[in-house]
Formats: sequence, C-alpha cells, structure tokens
Amino acid sequence: MPKLTVENVGEFEVEAGKRLVLALTDDVHIDQLHACGGAGRCTTCRVEFVAGEPAQMTLAEKNTLQDRELTGCRLSCQILCNDDMTVKATSRLEGSGRADAGNRPLDEIEPQPVEWVDK
Repeated sequence: MPKLTVENVGEFEVEAGKRLVLALTDDVHIDQLHACGGAGRCTTCRVEFVAGEPAQMTLAEKNTLQDRELTGCRLSCQILCNDDMTVKATSRLEGSGRADAGNRPLDEIEPQPVEWVDK
C-alpha cells in the first residue's frame, strides 16, 4: 500500500490506485476542496508536492493548469496514489468561505477517457 504523508497532518497508508482527492477526504479526514466534483475543471483541489510527485498527469489537469496559469501545484482529483508521496494540502474548506467542499468525486478519474501525458 502506498504511503501518503500530508504535511502537518500525518502519514497514512492508502489503497493503491485511489484518487488523491479521495484519499485526502476518506483516509486523512481533512476538508479538501473539490468544488467541481473531481472533474479537473475548477482547481479547488490543489495540492503542493513535497516528495513523490508523479511524472505524468492527465491531459485535463495539464490543460486546466495551463489555462489558469498555475504552477507549483497539482490537482488532487487527477492523481492516483500508486507510489509514496508527500503533499501540502493547500486548498481546504476551512477559511474558504464556501458552504461545502463540493460533491463527492467518483472513484474513477474523470473526464473520461483519461489521457496521460508527461508533466
């Protein structure tokens, strides 16, 4: 099982292949935002990698980050927990002014079909 370390929160074993956004909410039990429901459109599920950043990303993530001119972050809804990783959870419900974190993302990455590209 991959090890997910979240800075200032702890270290957790997560199911291999689980979406990072779901690992953060289900296993780590933090209030990670995901306003678009995990479809890679809104960027509210941003995290910063400290270690173990995957070398690939979905085309949807790449396009969204480029369109929003965001660097130094990744979209947790577009990442699978396949290896050990350490992240900073920078986009949380607390202090956001939002009423809720968003609809629960599906277990599978969306939008489908998923196309993987180099980051």
